[in-house]
Amino acid sequence: MFITPIDTSALDAGAATTSTKGNSTTDPNAAQDRFLKLLVAQLNNQDPMNPMDNAQMTSQMAQINTVTGIQQLNLSMQGMTEQFAAMQTLQGTMMIGRSVLTEGDRLAVDEKGSGKGYFVLGNTATSTKIEVLSPSGQVVDTVDLGAQEKGRHDFTWDTSKYTAGDPSTLRFRVVAANKDGAVDSSTLMQSKVVGTGWDNGALTLTLENGDTIPYSLFRNIV
Repeated sequence: MFITPIDTSALDAGAATTSTKGNSTTDPNAAQDRFLKLLVAQLNNQDPMNPMDNAQMTSQMAQINTVTGIQQLNLSMQGMTEQFAAMQTLQGTMMIGRSVLTEGDRLAVDEKGSGKGYFVLGNTATSTKIEVLSPSGQVVDTVDLGAQEKGRHDFTWDTSKYTAGDPSTLRFRVVAANKDGAVDSSTLMQSKVVGTGWDNGALTLTLENGDTIPYSLFRNIV
C-alpha cells in the first residue's frame, strides 16, 4: 500500500509539549496519544485508491494496547517493589534489640558465662554430641545430649571451663548418628540485632557479635 509521506512536525511539537507534563517514554497515556495522532495523520494521508484495510488497522491498535498494558504493568510492579521495601525496613527496625537465630556455629555467651548454641537434626538420632571447639579447631569439651528427635534443639555449656582465651570465640559442631549411620545436622547461633541497613537493594541485619547478614538468612526470634 502506498502512503504519502507524513509531515510529523506538528506531532513532534505536541510530543515536546507533552514531555513538559511527564515522562513521555513511560507514561502509557502519552504513548497512546502519540499513536492515535499518528494513526489519524496516516489515515488523512493514505492513498484513496489503496486505503488501509481493517485488519492492518486492528493489528496496529492491538500493538499499542499491548505496549500500553506492559507499561502499566511495569508501573504497578515498581509501586509494589517500593511498598515491599518499606515493609521490610519497618520489620527490620522492629527487630532491633531482639535476639535472633542465624546460620553459624559460634557460641552465644551471656553475662553469667553460660554459652548457648542451637542445631537442627535432619532425622532422629540415637546418639547426639556437641563438640566445643577452640578458635584453632581443637576440641575443648564434649556435651553428651543422648537421643534426640528430628528438628531444632539447643544446649548450654559452662564457659568457665575454658581459660585459654575469650569464650565468645568458641565454636561448636554436632556429631549425631542412628542405626543407619551419621545424621545430617546444621548449626545456628544466637545474637542480638543492633542495627539494620541495605546492601544491593536487600535489607541487612547488624548483629551484636559484629556480623552483618542478609535479612533472608534470619531464621527465628528467641
